[in-house]
Amino acid sequence: MTDAARKGRRGGGRGTSAAGTGQDVPLALEGQEALFERLAGRRPAVFLDYDGTLTGIVDRPEDAHLSSPMRQTIAALASRCPVAVISGRDRRDVAARVGLPELIYAGSHGFDIAGPHGTEIQYEAGGGFTATIERAARELRYRLLGIDGVIVESKRYSVAVHYRLVAPGDRPQLVQVVEEVLAAHPDLRQTDGKMVFELRPALDWDKGRALEWLLRALGLDGPDVVPIYLGDDSTDEDAFRALAGRGIGILVADAPRATLAACRLRDPAEVEQWLQALVGRLAAPRG
Repeated sequence: MTDAARKGRRGGGRGTSAAGTGQDVPLALEGQEALFERLAGRRPAVFLDYDGTLTGIVDRPEDAHLSSPMRQTIAALASRCPVAVISGRDRRDVAARVGLPELIYAGSHGFDIAGPHGTEIQYEAGGGFTATIERAARELRYRLLGIDGVIVESKRYSVAVHYRLVAPGDRPQLVQVVEEVLAAHPDLRQTDGKMVFELRPALDWDKGRALEWLLRALGLDGPDVVPIYLGDDSTDEDAFRALAGRGIGILVADAPRATLAACRLRDPAEVEQWLQALVGRLAAPRG
């Protein structure tokens, strides 16, 4: 790996993934008509995060289940325009949870991408890192055994350390362990999300890069397409950055915060409401 491929041990591939450089934005439902006016004579392509966007944030990752109404809404949308899910979860995990084989899925923050069966949409950015990630996961599990509430989640191209259930007094020790394991594996970098640290390949690749790749691979990078991305976490800021000046980024957050998105929805319930409104604006499929 060249030095140019490594972009720092912490934060996003293009600087930080933290949402600290943008501005607070208006509510999407209140400005819905203005957003839909941007689609006049053009077609949308919708990209969705999973945790915190399509489902609520839960204490344990395995408890984040997609509701049937949300699934029906996404299916209706996918019958009218391209839809992809870009998640920090493993691709197979998030695909199984959404349960719609007609979608495109990008797992591990876009390191693992696959389209519906029979298409040529496939990309893997971190294939040479799996052994390193497995070693880091084993070390983290062993060294964090004495800390109650910690969840070490192994993925194909990353390992996540969830500390939502960890007592505040134990978190400094957890941080120290994560930093020491990171230091022992120079081919990995750390990104931070909602009560989670994640170690993944130290490549200039993130949700924004994955979004750009998908737009090109799907032939959706022309002026007739409006790409739309919905996400809730700091890692989604990379996707918002990629859409600056060319699409619509929608932050999902219950309170105002600095962001590179264009507008905000408060929670997954509002996400469902907004997507239903979008479905209503698009022509129904023929046949």
